[in-house]
Amino acid sequence: MPEPATDPARRPSDDELRARLTPEQYHVTQEAGTERAFSGMYWDCHDEGTYRCIVCDTALFRSDDKFDSGTGWPSFFQAIDDGAVTTRTDTTHGMVRTEALCATCGAHLGHVFPDGPRPTGLRFCMNSASLALQRRQD
Repeated sequence: MPEPATDPARRPSDDELRARLTPEQYHVTQEAGTERAFSGMYWDCHDEGTYRCIVCDTALFRSDDKFDSGTGWPSFFQAIDDGAVTTRTDTTHGMVRTEALCATCGAHLGHVFPDGPRPTGLRFCMNSASLALQRRQD
């Protein structure tokens, strides 16, 4: 899998990230952590809008592409476009999974699984701590 195509101009310094992000947001996005299931702010959120990277503000997912996977994490069947999210093989914890990263800054978002709904058959299982919802204005 390709490495994330990070843009150094959009990549904040470690000191800035530690000052701006919560400890959980930092752990998830910078140390490939995972929040507990059913604990994140977006797992059961039904508000309309665009989910953006908490680190660099890149648009990643649309609420229209979100579905209830029953896993306790926000799940989407596709990214907002082909260039928003990149993937790589993750062999940590004795498993082989597909890690999802922000293509702009390389922040860890979660994992992608091949058990999602149509039309893609994919489940982008994301951590709420890696996302910020820009709510749709009426």
